[in-house]
Amino acid sequence: MIMRAIRWPIGRLILLLDFLTSPKPPQRDPAEQARLDEQTRELALYQFVACPFCVKTRRALRRFGLSIELRDAQNDPHWRQKLVDDGGRLQVPCLYIPGTDGNDRWLYESNDIIAYLKDRFLDKKQTATP
Repeated sequence: MIMRAIRWPIGRLILLLDFLTSPKPPQRDPAEQARLDEQTRELALYQFVACPFCVKTRRALRRFGLSIELRDAQNDPHWRQKLVDDGGRLQVPCLYIPGTDGNDRWLYESNDIIAYLKDRFLDKKQTATP
């Protein structure tokens, strides 16, 4: 009970700071953005709204300009159960990556998810640092 009383205001503070400092998506040619949207159409991010690691991952999605479905595994029992049944554990953030051969992949850990998205979908010039 005490942990919940501590987590709730901290979670709200995290969400407020995220809102106030939200990164801007990159400006892309509409055809390029449509291509990226099509490539990410079947991906899904299982997340909890106020989880700091989920916030970090969602901020990367915005910064990269990627449209990936967000699935609330905290408040939606359907997504929660799917994550446990198919992903193997209730841990967020988790990126669902459908396999072309039927072998779906469940990628956990915010840093691993961000690295995967950066490597797979971003032009190398976009990610280069000056």
